[in-house]
Amino acid sequence: MNEDTHVFYRNPFAHYPVVAKGEGAYLIDEKGKKYLDACGGAVVSSLGHGVKEVAEAIKAQLDVVEFAHTSQFTNTAQEELAALLSELAPGGLNHAYFVSGGSEAVESAIKMARAYWVQMGRPEKWMVIGREQSYHGNTLGALAAGGNRWRRALYEPMLYQRPRVAPCFCYRCPFDKDPDHCALECAEDLERAILEVGPEKVSAFIAEPLVGATAGAVVPHEHYFRRIREICDRYDVLLIADEVMTGLGRTGRWFAMKHWGVVPDMMCLAKGLAAGFVPIGATLVHDRITDTFHSRRNVFQHGHTYMGHPLAAAAGVAVIKYLKEHKLVERSQKMGDELMARLRAALGDHPHVGDIRGRGLFIGVEFVADRATKAPFDPELAFHRVLGEIAFAKGLIIYPMGGTIDGRRGDHVLIAPPFVITKAQIGRLVEMLVKAVDGAIERLREQGKLPG
Repeated sequence: MNEDTHVFYRNPFAHYPVVAKGEGAYLIDEKGKKYLDACGGAVVSSLGHGVKEVAEAIKAQLDVVEFAHTSQFTNTAQEELAALLSELAPGGLNHAYFVSGGSEAVESAIKMARAYWVQMGRPEKWMVIGREQSYHGNTLGALAAGGNRWRRALYEPMLYQRPRVAPCFCYRCPFDKDPDHCALECAEDLERAILEVGPEKVSAFIAEPLVGATAGAVVPHEHYFRRIREICDRYDVLLIADEVMTGLGRTGRWFAMKHWGVVPDMMCLAKGLAAGFVPIGATLVHDRITDTFHSRRNVFQHGHTYMGHPLAAAAGVAVIKYLKEHKLVERSQKMGDELMARLRAALGDHPHVGDIRGRGLFIGVEFVADRATKAPFDPELAFHRVLGEIAFAKGLIIYPMGGTIDGRRGDHVLIAPPFVITKAQIGRLVEMLVKAVDGAIERLREQGKLPG
């Protein structure tokens, strides 16, 4: 616990070293200890730390104007950023609604879906359906759309109820199917949910292309999102892609939905959009939605004070230009292949590693008590927490999480380093991770919590 502080920490019982500097793939605390940032904080720092070009762009914008409310002005930075995103996004997603983070981007998409259907003369359509074991943000609307039981539990009385859709989780298929021979039962479950409440009530379906924090870089079945798109179109349901974690090159493509050639109606971005230099989020909106607002001369009744902030937008422009100039999206794919190969070589046969999955530099490792049965560790062991603590002490920052299976059972870690990571650093990352995994198991054995 940090003493003599007036900060309300998210975990007041933890000790937080003071970060002093960032250099490339490393963070350095005030005592000079270096940490290999193998998760970009929370899958944020895609460019690495200390990129002068982005810092200079923010400073240059600060010299021009620091703030002008978007109810009164637009600004050059947000106009340029919107244009860049339109060029990169899947076809038709040509308008950007800028906010301050991922939760706000999702909240905006949910409310925009509602506003769209009201304008279309169908005010009964309000419900947004999400999947079990999903997470879309911590505002109440975003939390209600998500399906992670642990995150929802405390606030459940405040969240609207809706049917739950099965996740597309091939390693732990909820229908006990082989992905090579299944009938996409996980996608068909969306149709069941829509018919259960009535298509006339459902405004949108939201999903992460690759499930991030709650399940650990879960890659969907190759045909999953094409089937989801068909079901949404059949029942007049908008498709919202939550690319807060996966967007802007993280999976080796500018946007993860491009892996399957599916165009959503809205796409939520944040994290990698400004690579951690400033807070920013965005909801990309398809032409057919914005055209409806324009043709009916309606205002979207929603907004935030700092939306379209000039400094945030300037950072976003600089990040995209840096990604392009240094071909870092392509590098994300290349170094992701390298990282995946080394992880599988080092941990693929480990008795307590069940699955290693992901795309690009977005990789999850799921841990199990028994490989043959896929049985998870007892949740009381908090294996992921022990692993995270040992790794951090060794100078490796990872993104450990529990509740992989159902919000309570299961342990995994997300590995999502900056795109600038080198092969040598990947080797060091894997070496330290293996030692941390073995150290966590040894500690639990010494405590008598695991058999020797």
